[in-house]
Amino acid sequence: MATRQHSTSSSADPPVRDEVVLGMDTHGEVHVAAVVSPLGKILGTESFPATVAGYRRLLVWARKRGTVRRAGVEGTGTFGAGLSRYPLTQQIQVFEVNRPDRTACRLLGKSDPLDAQAAARAVLSGRTRAQAKSGDGPVHGARIYKLAKDSAVKARTQAINQLKAVLVIADPVLRERLSSLGTAELFRTCATLGPPDGGGDEDAVAQATHMTLRMLAGRIEQLTGQINELNQRLTRLVERHAPQLLVPMGIGPDSAVTLLITMGDNPERLNTEASFAALCGVSPVEYSSGRRSTRRLNCGDRRANAALHRTVFTRLRHDPRTQAYYERRTQEGKTRREVIRCLKRYAAREVFNLVRPISRAPAL
Repeated sequence: MATRQHSTSSSADPPVRDEVVLGMDTHGEVHVAAVVSPLGKILGTESFPATVAGYRRLLVWARKRGTVRRAGVEGTGTFGAGLSRYPLTQQIQVFEVNRPDRTACRLLGKSDPLDAQAAARAVLSGRTRAQAKSGDGPVHGARIYKLAKDSAVKARTQAINQLKAVLVIADPVLRERLSSLGTAELFRTCATLGPPDGGGDEDAVAQATHMTLRMLAGRIEQLTGQINELNQRLTRLVERHAPQLLVPMGIGPDSAVTLLITMGDNPERLNTEASFAALCGVSPVEYSSGRRSTRRLNCGDRRANAALHRTVFTRLRHDPRTQAYYERRTQEGKTRREVIRCLKRYAAREVFNLVRPISRAPAL
């Protein structure tokens, strides 16, 4: 009578029909995958190249050990972005897994196979419920545009500060000539500065000052042009794919893009508006001990939180309804911080209800 052999991590294992969970630890060149049974047993661990062919081999390898319906991926927004998109095309639910807990790392050790196994067990236990972004639509394009814009804004700010610092230590004649100019005119004038007249060591310093001011002003002008172009592209993207976000007071194109990026191209992954509020860091978390009963806000996406913050403060200045709400809650004994937190929570609910129907529209 033939005996049934137990499955091992060998590549010669026969196919298993039971459902298994796939966990993946991602890196720049190589991804490490682990397959875990419903009871938590490790059925196999293997490394695959971070290429399209590697993604295919990984899934074929995992399916030899069972039916794969769920996968946990660490780093879905960075090294695992491409890897997480491939299982989605194969009708596999992909969950975003946070890095392993530091306490667990100290107790169990740290390695790529252990991280992959931890990712699979996080999905199996239900600790990880956040589905990964699909990253295959216009919102992902907006994320890339926003990345370029934020970088350009940061570089322009740095160039402006450097130009003004050089101007402070410049020759008094040049400093007095330029200090009375407005910001835009100052940059234009510095961009057209020619070499100083004369020669000698003193003029060498003046020549270096003129050249540095001219180069910094040119850099500022170039970065300003890039920022304006990216702003136009982002505005057109929002107007085309989510124009309803621009209707409420206080939500401009930049804030709308930031909130869309937080939701992703597949907003249906967020089941309730409370899950979106948690992503934005405007939902309360119980933080009590003993007789002390209190709550705090979770961390969330700080950029989305800042977008909601700008929305609330714009409404406090210009929206009568928001102003009336603020006055009423203040009279009830709420502090300014508590009222603003409530308003941010309401703004998050409003944004969710505006964006959620996009998942049913053909545009996305």
